Amino acid sequence: MAVTLQSAVIPTSNPDSAAQLSALLHGTGVAPLEGTGWIRVTGSDRVRWLNGMVSNFTQQLAPGEGCYNFVLNAQGRIQGDLTAFAEADAYLLETSREQIPALMAHLDRFIIMDDVELADISDTRHGLLIAGPDAPTHMKNNGAEVEPLHLARVRWRSVWLEVVHAYSPLTPRYEVWSDPETINALSGTLTAIGATSVSPEALEQLRILEGTPRYGVDIRDKDLPQETAQTRALHFAKGCYLGQEIVERIRSRGNVHRTFTGFTLTGTIPQAGAALQAEGKAVGELTSFAAIQLPGPVQLALGYVRREALDRGHPLEYPGGIATPIAPPYPIS
Repeated sequence: MAVTLQSAVIPTSNPDSAAQLSALLHGTGVAPLEGTGWIRVTGSDRVRWLNGMVSNFTQQLAPGEGCYNFVLNAQGRIQGDLTAFAEADAYLLETSREQIPALMAHLDRFIIMDDVELADISDTRHGLLIAGPDAPTHMKNNGAEVEPLHLARVRWRSVWLEVVHAYSPLTPRYEVWSDPETINALSGTLTAIGATSVSPEALEQLRILEGTPRYGVDIRDKDLPQETAQTRALHFAKGCYLGQEIVERIRSRGNVHRTFTGFTLTGTIPQAGAALQAEGKAVGELTSFAAIQLPGPVQLALGYVRREALDRGHPLEYPGGIATPIAPPYPIS
């Protein structure tokens, strides 16, 4: 399953992005979840089957609970990522819409004699992102207090909503799912009391501040799980699953040769895939970039670097400047 490398360079053409990012960091931002996809897994064998297909312990999830996962091939290379939520009679797998066709094809290959069915239900679900330090108050005021990485059904006015308390290492983040009319009404209610509608550009800037890798940009099908620094996707005591042998071999050896991290840039913004060098030798690559006002200007990047280059502390050069490693998330005052 080949992955096309996408550009993740964030321009500074939108003068409103600074105010929108500020709302996400210091208030509340709202945005439609148009790029999110969903797969529904049903069948009597779904619990055992899914646990053998993903890198986290989905078998222990109670209804409403969720966990982040990688989907691997037999060589331990990452074929996609998803968050699995358990229901009483199914699993809901949340991922990006662009991953749905390849993930469905990959997963379907391993339904042999199993009573398991996969369905793409993305078009039936309409969502709203509500993020920022004031978001929990808005959720509480609307009767939607939800634990982290849980999916819950809550009543708002006269309709039912599905609410996900989503992952973020930097600012509270919620997803609300319902019919289009309800989502529009909720968005209007929140903006009327001060929430800011935010653009994809501001959300991408937040992602880079968080240091959260995006599959197809920062994570490719050549990458190994431990190289991504996303240990939240791994469970080391769950038993066998596809690709587990490689994951366990890396764990037993203690480390990998390169790691995913954040950088501050001094110089120009390069192109995606820009090579990192130390003392004239290739030591990594940069995968995502953003020029951000915090309120002063800062240039940030995400990417991979060899561990020995980090340990030695030599300057890391890229075409157009110097990259200084910084462990994400980026500190926000």
